[in-house]
Amino acid sequence: MKMIVGLGNPGEEYVNTRHNVGFMVVDDYLKKMNIKKLTKKFDGLYTKCTFHNENFIILKPLSYMNLSGTVVKKFADYFKINSEDILIIHDDLDLPVGKIKLKLKGSSGGHNGIKNIIDCLNTELFPRFKIGISKNSVISTKDYVLGKFQDRELLVMKKICSFSSDIINDFISNDFEKVMSKYNGANYEIK
Repeated sequence: MKMIVGLGNPGEEYVNTRHNVGFMVVDDYLKKMNIKKLTKKFDGLYTKCTFHNENFIILKPLSYMNLSGTVVKKFADYFKINSEDILIIHDDLDLPVGKIKLKLKGSSGGHNGIKNIIDCLNTELFPRFKIGISKNSVISTKDYVLGKFQDRELLVMKKICSFSSDIINDFISNDFEKVMSKYNGANYEIK
């Protein structure tokens, strides 16, 4: 079984903020799958799905970003899911807005949600779907990631959300190496 995890912060005040791209992607996917109800468990909202006869879980941790790993670990243990079968969807300050990158393992890159997941799973080996939000040297990192997308950026994010369902479906039914080679390099940057 595989698990798709969208990282974000719960609450209306965080809707359309840069740190919530994981929630945005998962919400768009659920809408396309016509799934309207999620179940609350282990401080997360989740649902079981099937695609091409493959069962998988979609999870939105509700613990706030910095404690995402605690929720991911509880679900991984409960459903007996290996770390290499968990796709984490998250924002990345080092990528320009609209650039995506799929990666199999690595450090947190300064992302506190990823750092907590690494700590809780006790491994850096889990697939990531990184979505660029760019950097802003004028604003503190915390204020920037918790800030709302500008209108132009939001349009780019909506394109990424729409495109992301293909990545998720391919992750569910394929080897991640194939998924990376197929999608890495996709770019929706603002021109």
